Order: sequence, then C-alpha cells, then structure tokens
Amino acid sequence: MSEKIIKPSVNLPVGFTDRKEKELVVRDFLIKQIKKVMTKYGFEYLETPSFEYTESLGKFLPDKDRPSEGVFSFEDGKKWLSLRYDLTAPLARFAAKNFDNIPKPFKRYQLGQVWRNEKPGPGRFREFLQFDADYVGTNNLLADSELCVLISEILEECGLEKNEYSIKISNRKLSKGLLEYLNIQNESQQTTTLRAIDKLDRVGIDGVKLLLGKGRKDKSGDFTRGAKLKENQIEKILEFLNSKGLDQLEKTGCKNKLFNEGISELKQMVKNFNFFKFKNFQVDPAVVRGLEYYTGPIFEAELAFKVKNERGVDVEFGSLGGGGRYDNLVKRFKNQDCPATGVSIGLDRLLYALNKKSIFNFNSKSPILICVLDEQFMNYYFKILNLLRLNNINSEIYSGSSGFKGQLKYADRRNCKYVIICGEKEVSKELVTLKNLVLGTKVSSRIKTREDWTQSKDVQKTFALSNLLKEIKI
Repeated sequence: MSEKIIKPSVNLPVGFTDRKEKELVVRDFLIKQIKKVMTKYGFEYLETPSFEYTESLGKFLPDKDRPSEGVFSFEDGKKWLSLRYDLTAPLARFAAKNFDNIPKPFKRYQLGQVWRNEKPGPGRFREFLQFDADYVGTNNLLADSELCVLISEILEECGLEKNEYSIKISNRKLSKGLLEYLNIQNESQQTTTLRAIDKLDRVGIDGVKLLLGKGRKDKSGDFTRGAKLKENQIEKILEFLNSKGLDQLEKTGCKNKLFNEGISELKQMVKNFNFFKFKNFQVDPAVVRGLEYYTGPIFEAELAFKVKNERGVDVEFGSLGGGGRYDNLVKRFKNQDCPATGVSIGLDRLLYALNKKSIFNFNSKSPILICVLDEQFMNYYFKILNLLRLNNINSEIYSGSSGFKGQLKYADRRNCKYVIICGEKEVSKELVTLKNLVLGTKVSSRIKTREDWTQSKDVQKTFALSNLLKEIKI
C-alpha cells in the first residue's frame, strides 16, 4: 500500500498576508514621502538587523523557559535570538555600542519589518513595516515637540487632511504622580488602573469607572476584573480624565512633585509648538502608552474618522502611531545616562486606513505585449521590443507556450492596454499591427485565430513601424 502524500497548506498563518502590486506601489509612495520629510528635518538613515539577542529586546519577555510571549524566538546554542518587535530596542543597543562615536543628540530614522507574536486585528498584523524617528542623547523638550510636528507633516504628505487626524499629547509623570498622590502603591493595582484609563475611547467614562472599581462585564458577557479602588480615588481619576487642557489639569489639585513636573513639561511643549506655528494638537490625559519604559512626554496620532473592518462594519481605528520620551532604555546596556525620545508609525496600519479612505488612484503600468506568431520573426519582435524599452515603455515578448488565443488571454489577465501583432505581411513591409484592448477581457473568449481577430469590430491599426511611438498613448 503506497504511503499517502501530505501536501503543504496554501494558507498563511494568522496575522500574515501576501501583498500585491497595488498595495506595494502605494506603500512605496508613503515611504518616499516619509524619507523626503526625514531628510528635510536632518535625520540620519540607519538599518539594524532583524534578529537581536532576546535579552537585548527586553520588554515582552515572560518568566518562562522559552521566551515566546510577544516575540518570535529560537535558541541558538546557549543564547536565545528573537525577531525584533519594534525598532526602538535595537536603536538603544546600537546607541550603547557606538556611544562614544555618535553625535549627541543622535537623530536617526529607520524603516523596517517588525514581528509581534500577538492577536491580530483590523490593520494590525504579526509582521508589519514600521517607521521610527528618534533623538538619542538629549533631554531638551524641543526634540519631543519637533517629533509631534514631524509626524503631523508626514501624515499630511501621505494624504490626510488636518481635520482627519490629531496629535494627542500627555506626560507619563501626570498619571504616575496622580497614583502617588492617591496612595495607589500596589504594582498590580497601578497597572490595572492605567489600563483602565487607556480604554477610555473604547468603553467610555462609565466603563472606565467600572474598571477602576469592581470590574466590568462587556456585551459578550466576559467580565474584566477592576482595580478595586476606593470611591474617592475613582472620582479623582475621573476628574483627571475629564480635564480639558492644561488649565483644568492644574485645577485637579493634585499636590505631587512628579505631577507638577509633567504639567511644566507640557507647558514647554505647547510653547515650542507656538514657535513651530503648530496647532493641530490637544492635551489628553487619557493617553497612557508604554507603561514599561516611557518616562516623560508621550504623544499619539489618531484618526478623526472611522474605517470599515473586514466585515464592513465602521469601527474606531484609533492610533496610527505615536511615541514618547524613554530616558532609561539606553542605560540598560551602558551604565551612563542617555535621555532619548522617539516616534513610530506602523506603515501597514497607515496604508490600511488610507486605502479605506480611497484617496489613491492606482494605475497599473501593464506592459505592451508583442505576440509571437512565428519563431522565424523573432528578430523583428526584438527590434520592436528594443525600440519600446529604449523609450521607457513597459513591454515584453510573449514568453509562454500558448497559441494566439492563449496569448490574448494572457494579455487580458495582465490588463495590457495594447497588443502588437506582426506576421509575414507586417515583417516584410516594416509594418506593425496595434490592437487596443482598453484593459478589457471582452473579446478573447470568442477569438480563435488571427483571421477572427482581423475581422472583429474592435479598433486596430496597421501602420509603419516608424510611427509606433506616436500611436501609443500611455
């Protein structure tokens, strides 16, 4: 009895996707716009490897024998290696390694694939292209302010209008100082509180109130345990979240040194924004971000409109990207203070949102197909091909093994606008027959021979080869 052959699956793992030309062309456009802005702002281009030692990445690593939660890892001899989950940790490693040789501040930007072993969502993949811009080696808040201006300019260069997004700013010192002021010292309780604050956009102020208390049951019936704070603590946090602007934040009466430092830093950023003549921002205390390593100003770019998910339902898309100050990350590698701040944009997430907005008109540059009617005319076919390519016109000689009908079907599938047909008559008289398919697939199914083609009512022209470039309208 023969052994059954098991064929590999054609399906992709969840969270991964194939990307076709239309998406890639638009993504290339976004990359071009980003590079243009980064060059204008004086940032240096850097590339780091996809793999790092797992211990260098930090952040997502659980206390397990195999560090697989959040990252994709494997053991290489006695060391664990992981695919990078962002571009910031590799930058911190690079800055520490080259600390004495880089200028301070070191302004770098990077574009690269990152991988996250987590649950996918709308526009959120396990493998995606990320853009980062960072300042390393400065505690000047001008750097943080400029990153907000920079991300704003990038979004507009990529196709968004000012009223379609906003930059939300806050400071980690606000929430941290508030927890100190309210005497919330238990680490688990602190984390639960901050996560509840971070869910304001999704569950509303009433939902946050429940999450700060005993907990909340969602529409599906799932119950999320709350922080179990006291009533007076909950009310103070809600007052904090309802604060609009710096004036109201100051009026919350939080008498804490760290909290007041956060207020002062936000005031300085607003002052810097005035120098930049930048107005598309709002102070939002609900912005939390990066509990693990952000130490000061934090900021997010958010869409102001909903997008449809894969099921066609309008959903809040949320953050396109963001960042903040991380003054302790480089210090992990080198026992020397090295303040830093940076911003990240998920390019695939931005592309997903822009595609839902339908602002890109994609024109596929399909080739002109030169049909092969007889191998003896190949010299003539190549003469035409060289003429077209020397004039930067996409073109190809049919390289398959099908007859004339199959060649026309191939042209239809490639969305070719033009097909060139040359037989004995054309070759002997230096002529070309040009057929305009108008990107259609209407005629190929009923055409079997060249005579059928010639007798069809569709427009085609035969003229001197010397006139070919004039007749082609791309």
